[in-house]
This record gives sequence, structure tokens and C-alpha cells, in this order.
Amino acid sequence: MAVAGTPGHGPLAGVRVVELAGIGPGPFAAMLLADLGADVVRVDRPNGTGLAIDPAYDVTNRNKRSVIVDLKTADGAATVLELVERADILIEGYRPGVAERLGVGPGTCHARNPRLVYGRMTGWGQDGPLAPRAGHDIAYIALTGTLGMIGDPDAPPAVPANLVGDYAGGSLYLVVGLLAALHHARATGTGQVVDAAIVDGTAHLSSMIHGMLAAGGWQDRRRANLLDGGCPFYGTYETADGQYMAVGALEQQFYEEFVALLGIGDRAPDRKDVTRWDELREQVAARFKTRTRDEWTAVFEGSDACVAPVLSLREAPGHPHLAARGTFTDHGGITQPAPAPRFSATPASVRSGPARPGAGTADVAREWDVPRLLRDGG
Repeated sequence: MAVAGTPGHGPLAGVRVVELAGIGPGPFAAMLLADLGADVVRVDRPNGTGLAIDPAYDVTNRNKRSVIVDLKTADGAATVLELVERADILIEGYRPGVAERLGVGPGTCHARNPRLVYGRMTGWGQDGPLAPRAGHDIAYIALTGTLGMIGDPDAPPAVPANLVGDYAGGSLYLVVGLLAALHHARATGTGQVVDAAIVDGTAHLSSMIHGMLAAGGWQDRRRANLLDGGCPFYGTYETADGQYMAVGALEQQFYEEFVALLGIGDRAPDRKDVTRWDELREQVAARFKTRTRDEWTAVFEGSDACVAPVLSLREAPGHPHLAARGTFTDHGGITQPAPAPRFSATPASVRSGPARPGAGTADVAREWDVPRLLRDGG
């Protein structure tokens, strides 16, 4: 259902997406589609969504257009269904059954547009004992065993912001599902429902570790394994100025370069002797405390030791490598990550800042041929 003249460049140019406004993983998934060129129309609520920042700074709404529709009215549902008729994809993040009660559930939408890919973004999924319950990222990753892997064994599990559940286990799996279902719809003419549950995606992210666990190569406790901070040559170390360096010298050749540049190559215990890992960790930690983060950064610059400074969010955009690649960009006075991944023939871009609620009504009404938006959308 590609439509000529819709906004955007990139591999998804011409794909039309209706996003029923929410917070968290749904908007991020829709932003990713918009970054890649899709024409994303966000259907905002009359009273907002509850995200506690000024909409002008909500980067997850960049490259989109917004209309305001009250889905609690019959006219509101009818307006959304007119958008659905012209869309390729719909994204909603309500609890199970809510979209149906609002008159925009999969059955109603597919009756109007059989080719529609209907994406459902939830934490617990559409079925199961917890499906109707409220939740947030931290609870979803706790239940999957993922949260329990992170942090010091003598302290509570470390909270990885909401990156692992909401965005990695949620948004990215929803986008993979939507694009796969879109491919199927274009090949067969038949749409379908994509049930993207954060618990499913987060569990799936740990597939390799479950294999290692079954093979006896992973201990089911924190900081006791190669990749969870238990290994002295895969972790973080404090420097003289209270900053940190990250070390990932797993392979032998990288490790040898690491200990040589660190200055302990002639006295470091055998890295293969797990019983001496604590001794090795103490040596590494003591050496890192002798210089500042910037001094150590200079020592390891240009090496294959797999060592990097731990930067803050404000520092990261200025790193020479990220600056050279344009990993971050400035748009409308906001420094933000640039679209990813990159495409050789159909590059993506930040075309517009965060969509202001309702600001796209006139353009969407005209380009999508839904004049009732001008009556009902305000």
C-alpha cells in the first residue's frame, strides 16, 4: 500500500503507519519506522499521554506527524478506522482488550483493511495469567531472569535503565515482527496481528546464555561468568580521578596487548587459572587507579587491547569516533542519536523534530484523504 508523495526518504518511504499514542516501547518502535522513512501518524489523546516532559523534547516522536482524536467517542473510532483503511501498519500499546473496547481492535481494523499489519506492544503479552496486569520494564526483565544476571553478587541487581526490556526486548522485536509481517502481507495480500511481549523478547535476548547454562559454561549467579563482570579482563575499573575504563580483552592476543599496555604483562597470573582471577583483578584495579581516565585512554588509543573510557551521555557525542561517523546529530537544538542502521542506497535522516500534538492534522487530512480529521481532530 505504498503511496507516492508521503513524507520521508529511506527504505520505508511510502509505508504508512498509524501509531495509537502511548509511552515507552510503542513510540520508540514507531520512531524507528519513521527514521527509516515511513509516514508515521501518531494519534494523540486530547489530554496527552502522561509522559512527564515537554513534547518539544520527546525525541521518540521525531519524524512523525500528530493528530488528536478522542478514541473514547464513536466519532473518534470512526476517524481512526479511516486512517487504518489507508495504512500498512498500526501500532498500539494498550492492555489486552482495550483496543477492542475502543472499537479499533484487530477484528474491526482487518474488516476495513485486510492487508493491515496490526502490532500489539505489551509487557506481558496478549495472554497468560499476567496479561491483564500493569507492569514496567523492571518487572518484565526480573521475571525472565535477565535482571538477576546484572550486578554485584553482594548487592541488589543493577537496574539497566529501561533499555533491556522496553527497547531491546520490546521495541526492536516489535519492529522485526512488523517488517516480517509487512513482507508477508505484500506477498499474500493478508495482514496479521504481531503480539510483541517484552517478556518474550527479553527472554529471547538471552538465548546464547541459556545454551551456555545448559552446557555447564554459565553459572546461574551474578558476577561468576565470562560476560557478567566475573572475569577480570571483562569489566570496568576505576581510575585515579574517579572515572572508569571498560575492559573487554577476551581473546588471548587482545589480552596480551592489554596487560602489556597496562604495565603488568611480566607479573600477571595465568588468566586461564580461575582460582587466581581475584588476584588478577586486584592487580588490574591497582594499576588503573594510578592514572586518570584520560591518561589511560591515551595509553590504549589505537591498540587492539579492547579498552575504552566509560563516557557519560553528554560526553559520548564528542568522542572522535562517534563524531566522525555522525552517530549523534543535532536537530532543533537537541543533541540526539542519529537514525540507525545505515543504508547505502536509501539513507535515513532526522527530517523533523518531535511532533507537537495535533500539529499535523491539516497535512494528514489532505495527504491521507481523511477530511473528517479536520472536524473531529481539532
